[in-house]
Amino acid sequence: MTITRGTRGVYAIAPTPFEPDGSIDVTSLDRLVDFYGEVGVDGLTVLGQLGEAPKLDQDEALDIARRVIARTDVPVVVGVSAPGFAAMRSLTAAVMDAGAAGVMIAPPRTLRTDDQVVGYYAGAAQAIGTDVPFVVQDYPLTFDVQMTPGVIARIARDTPGAVMLKHEDWPGLDKITALRGLEAKGEMPRLSVLTGNGGLFLDYEMERGADGAMTGYCFPDLLVDVVRMSRAGEREAAHDLFDAHLPLIRYEQQPGVGLAVRKHVLQRRGILAHDAQRTPARGLSATARAEVDHLLERLARHDARAAL
Repeated sequence: MTITRGTRGVYAIAPTPFEPDGSIDVTSLDRLVDFYGEVGVDGLTVLGQLGEAPKLDQDEALDIARRVIARTDVPVVVGVSAPGFAAMRSLTAAVMDAGAAGVMIAPPRTLRTDDQVVGYYAGAAQAIGTDVPFVVQDYPLTFDVQMTPGVIARIARDTPGAVMLKHEDWPGLDKITALRGLEAKGEMPRLSVLTGNGGLFLDYEMERGADGAMTGYCFPDLLVDVVRMSRAGEREAAHDLFDAHLPLIRYEQQPGVGLAVRKHVLQRRGILAHDAQRTPARGLSATARAEVDHLLERLARHDARAAL
C-alpha cells in the first residue's frame, strides 16, 4: 500500500473538521473518509496545508492520521512538514507504523539556491529513513521556493525515497512536459506526478503527462471522473465536465478564503457538520456564501450529481 513512482489516480486532500469551539469533529471526519471512499478516490492525504496542519499539536495530528488510516482501505499519505528534522522524524515513524503509504514534505521558506533545495531533501530522507517513500511538495506560491525541472531531476536521481511530486507550480504545464521529457531521455527516473491547485488546471495537466491529482476540491467526484476520462482518451467529455465545474473551482481557489469555500460546500453536501476552521481563520461573508450557493445551483444544471 505504499506509494511508488508509478502511483496514479486521485489522492484527495482531506480538510480537518472542527466543532465550533475548535475541537476536532471526529464524527464528521469519519463521515468524510467514508465519502471519499464512496466517490472512488485512489488515496487520501491528511495534514496538508488546507488540512490546517500547522494549527494542530503533535498528538492531534497523530490521532487524525491514525483514525483515517484505520478507517479506509485506500493508501494514506500524511503531511509531516516541520521546522526541524526531529519532529519530522518522530511523526513519520509514528504514521508509518500506523500503516501510512508515505509522507509529504514541503520545503522551508529559507531555501534559496538549487543546492540548498537538493540538500534539504537529501537530509530529510536521511532523517525519516531512506526506506520511507515521500512526496516532494512543489508549491512556490505558498512556500516561496523555486524548483526547476533540473532540481527535481536531481532530487529524483539522488534520493530514491522521493517517489512522487505534488506539482503546484503556476504556471506549470510546461514544467510537467519538461519533466516527462527528461525521463524520456533517461536523465531522471520516473516520478509519479499528482497535481494540486484545487484542480484548476487538471484537464490539461493530464494531457501533459500528470498521473492524476492530489488536491481537495469540494467535488472529488469530478476529479475522479476527469482523470478516468482522460486516461480513456475521452478528451472532449473530460473537458465538458471539467468546464461545468470550473467557475466553482476558480472561486474555491481564491487565496485566503478557499478553505472556507471548501468547508461550506462540504457542509452543504451533508459531510461536515460545521464549516468551522481553527483560529486564526478567515470565513465567508454573507455575500460570499450567497455567491457560492449560486454557483452550486448553476453547477447542478450541468452535473446532476452536484444537486444539493
